Amino acid sequence: METVTNIVIAGLGGQGVIKASDILAQAALAAGLDVKKSEIHGMSQRGGSVNSDVRFGARVLSPMVPTGEADFLVVVAPDQVENNRPLLCPTGVLIEPRLLGETSLANPRTLNVALLGVLSVWLPFPPEAWRAAFDAQLAPKIRVANEAAFAVGIAAGAREKLRLQSVTP
Repeated sequence: METVTNIVIAGLGGQGVIKASDILAQAALAAGLDVKKSEIHGMSQRGGSVNSDVRFGARVLSPMVPTGEADFLVVVAPDQVENNRPLLCPTGVLIEPRLLGETSLANPRTLNVALLGVLSVWLPFPPEAWRAAFDAQLAPKIRVANEAAFAVGIAAGAREKLRLQSVTP
């Protein structure tokens, strides 16, 4: 992988933004890539905004994603989409809860991992990298629910990727 991939995960305190970025960074590391990650979570314990930048590639020099250069913007809280949209590059992909459609997650607390499942469709990580990340980042008692949510996200991501490919010339 010659280029650096820039991903921003955004949401509100308590939605698992930091956990999602930890899983993503761990998966990139398990895929053999250089990874840098940063977080902004000033008032997160009071439900304030939380952002985490994850960058990976052959060599990454800075953990911060410059404004307008995110290849992917994963937003866990729908009301945070417009606040964070300027981070996305013109060809970037917005991943938000509405992409999961009418699918209800068995455990709503797994929304962050379901959105990682959507994102995973675009990333070159083998399934083993994601499994290693889940092993490293998730307690055994919550693994099954999160793996089920990840699978729901993969299905939704495949539908969205197909839709975007059909509208892009």
